[in-house]
Amino acid sequence: MKAARIVVLGVAVVAGGLAALMAGRQAEVQPPPAPEPVAKLDTTEVLVAKSDIGLGQSVSASDVQWQIWPVAAAGPYFIQRNNKPNAIEEFSGSIARAPMVAGEPIREAKLIKANGSGFMAAILPSGMRAVSTEISPETGAGGFILPNDHVDVLLSRREREASGLENFVSETILSNIRVLAIDQMVEEKNGQKVVVGKTATLELGPRQAEALALSRQLGTLSLALRSIADGSKAATEDKSQPRGTGINTVRFGVTTTVTPK
Repeated sequence: MKAARIVVLGVAVVAGGLAALMAGRQAEVQPPPAPEPVAKLDTTEVLVAKSDIGLGQSVSASDVQWQIWPVAAAGPYFIQRNNKPNAIEEFSGSIARAPMVAGEPIREAKLIKANGSGFMAAILPSGMRAVSTEISPETGAGGFILPNDHVDVLLSRREREASGLENFVSETILSNIRVLAIDQMVEEKNGQKVVVGKTATLELGPRQAEALALSRQLGTLSLALRSIADGSKAATEDKSQPRGTGINTVRFGVTTTVTPK
């Protein structure tokens, strides 16, 4: 009885070993599953800024480069190599009409050929004028006005009537005007938040430029800084008019003695 058990146990061990050996050989013979095919991504080369480009900067060939982009992500206004293979040479020497950061796709609307003109003439929109006026910390919002801010232009003057009554008048002569530059600075640099300048250059229409030139002879001009939320309204206003909307006139009358000559 004891010998029979030993024989049965031996047969079981041998059978298990043979089964394991056959399973191992089958695993070696069976090929691994084929990898799933990966969908091919269509790409194109887009012209991008190689480094930060400032407003009014002359763009050279070293400032831009070609970069691979997915076709689906390449916008219609991007400059693509398959459409403009000589774009780097073509746009070299152009003036940047808006600042661009490194890696940003270049758009033709942000570049303009100056053809020998200065950068201010290059960045001005068609039909607009750059007109400068003197400012001080007292008349320029304490130096908190920066390029690309929008301001109202206020005129304060003195009126004297024949009766001897003297009126002090304050009125908004221009509304929602874009500031192009403060002194020679056309954009914020090095995180600078306050610029106390002596001259502000404003973007004006022809009639607005005439109104500003006349107002300088009539009294004192001040700039009132507008909220950034109002900046989008500038595009909807009629810049051909010398005065903006919502003109406010304040008069203060004092009695003075008129001494006849």
